[in-house]
Amino acid sequence: MGPEDILATYGVEAAQWARQRSQDLWERPALEACVAERPAPLRVLDLGCGAGQPIAQWFVTQGHDVTGVDGVAEMLAECATRVPEMRRVMADMRGLDLAERFDIILAFNSFFHLSMVDQRAMFPTFAAHAADDARLLFTSGPDAGEAMGTVGTSPVYHASLAPDEYRALLAENGFEVIWFRPEDAALRGHSVWLARSTGV
Repeated sequence: MGPEDILATYGVEAAQWARQRSQDLWERPALEACVAERPAPLRVLDLGCGAGQPIAQWFVTQGHDVTGVDGVAEMLAECATRVPEMRRVMADMRGLDLAERFDIILAFNSFFHLSMVDQRAMFPTFAAHAADDARLLFTSGPDAGEAMGTVGTSPVYHASLAPDEYRALLAENGFEVIWFRPEDAALRGHSVWLARSTGV
């Protein structure tokens, strides 16, 4: 199993994954950092939105306008039932071109399923969709490498670049790092990046 199998795997596992996805919103500290001192409504782009719960739903309940993008029809069907208020777009995040700009761009527990090559190519896509002073929130590994995990009963691929390479890619594409929290206990051991678009 590799990165090319991710969409098909989530298609098979969509219903079970949506039922079993933790709803305790352990992601809240990172989400709140995206909206801090910024009044609603903000335009939110959720890349790999899955079933929409709990992340997209949290933004909706805070009064923000959410566009969810996912390449798995079964996931978007779950999303339509669970978070009908959000806009849903069937598309692969790789090479995405919505011709719109957003105040918050999320690639939370989705971006890290891409190959290293595809991750590098995503940074111009992030930049193309970033409004002035946008926030970019994404998860990676703590360091460069590849690993296998599971979703439901299926194996899934994960990859990460080195932190220094992420920093360079962010800078090259007009983002400055606000913080990087590798394997943060407050975020269930996830490695999370928050960056701001500088428009440069």
